[in-house]
Amino acid sequence: MPERTVTVGAGSGLHARPAKIFVQAAARQGVPVRVRVGDGKAVPANSMLGVLSLGATHGTEVTLEAEGPGAEEALAALADLLAQDLDTAEPAGA
Repeated sequence: MPERTVTVGAGSGLHARPAKIFVQAAARQGVPVRVRVGDGKAVPANSMLGVLSLGATHGTEVTLEAEGPGAEEALAALADLLAQDLDTAEPAGA
């Protein structure tokens, strides 16, 4: 299963606005994507409650995983999004 590890760039982490932007982008992908912190349990990336439950703060490394046709593209798009500071700017590609 393809994976991608990325550092959360948003100043508030995956909370409130950044989480909403990420969850909406994940929902638009053509494949199911899961996200986890460290060795923790992976949650659906299109679940607001799941993403918030990760407690990912600024600088936290999260791992995205997806499977199926288009998985690599989905992971690349979401990793690029997470690396941005989603608190201050309109995200590129969102």
